[in-house]
Amino acid sequence: MFINLWIKLFFVLAPFFALTIFLSITEKYEEAQRRKLALTVSAAVALICLLLFFAGRQIFEIFGITLDSFRIGAGILLLLSGISLVQGKTVAVGPTEGDVAVVPLAIPIIVGPATTGTILVMGAELTTISTKAIGCLSLLAAVASVGTVLFAGSFLQRALGTRGIAILSRLSGLILSAMAAEMIMVGIRAFLIDSGSQ
Repeated sequence: MFINLWIKLFFVLAPFFALTIFLSITEKYEEAQRRKLALTVSAAVALICLLLFFAGRQIFEIFGITLDSFRIGAGILLLLSGISLVQGKTVAVGPTEGDVAVVPLAIPIIVGPATTGTILVMGAELTTISTKAIGCLSLLAAVASVGTVLFAGSFLQRALGTRGIAILSRLSGLILSAMAAEMIMVGIRAFLIDSGSQ
């Protein structure tokens, strides 16, 4: 379960897309500055993701949203995100003066709407203490993996080149699209079963 969630969350966080933006923003940075920023971004992402993970069920209860409805909505967002990655679409990050660790790198580049929805759903699905603990550790491991990708950004840029990173980003988009389709189907199936039983 740990490995399964870790791999899923790693791709949900879209590390290679994030790396493309990270390298673009830090183009004029010294290597030490890049690595320091990568650590700061990782810490910010970890904090945001943990808040979303533990707040999922409470948010659904406050707004009266069922988990299955949110699964479908989050799945659609994830599908759109995956399609954007496959198509190689870029995003405008706006001015990059000052501290860019939280905005735009942590939010919305790494933790965007699709990632937010996925983590909220996962946090609401895991109800026991043991599964919550495994989910939390998987989430932190995924964030650490993304942080490692950013930390090694300069090396990956030299080793893979811009084209290589773009290819990995598009492959990530394919995996995200498949995960999104599964999430949508689970939500629809559960919704139909609940409707049929009533």
